Amino acid sequence: MSIKLQTQSYLTFKLQNELFAINVGDVLEILEMSPITKVPKSPAFMKGVINLRGNILPVMDARNKFAMPDAEFTIDTCIVVLNIDSGKEPLLVGAIVDSVQKVIDIPDEDIQVSASMGAMYREDFITGIGKVEDNFVMILNIDKVFSADDVYAITES
Repeated sequence: MSIKLQTQSYLTFKLQNELFAINVGDVLEILEMSPITKVPKSPAFMKGVINLRGNILPVMDARNKFAMPDAEFTIDTCIVVLNIDSGKEPLLVGAIVDSVQKVIDIPDEDIQVSASMGAMYREDFITGIGKVEDNFVMILNIDKVFSADDVYAITES
């Protein structure tokens, strides 16, 4: 009998010097910052919409979702296009992040179920904490961070 160890690949990115990760299976593409059309009366975390090859892509500010202060966009700021689970149909959403780092592999045994992060982050936003070399990376549950309800809030505005 052999034991099969699982390893997952994650896209890492930074928000305010914190390192986060998203399963690469949820990432469709990474876009340079482009002009964002604001949507009146949308929630603060919704930056607006962009034209993604003829389709409307809602864009959310990941800093705002984690109650981090706003920051000026830099040359490293980008939009990560994610496929989130709505329970019905696939939904695409763009998440503005400070900078994309790299794709890393984290064996399942190096991921700890997230302990309480206190008031720092909502517990349901973090699926685990991965150990990468001497650093820790917070692995996000994108279906909770960027929920379908958030997307519907902007598309119905």
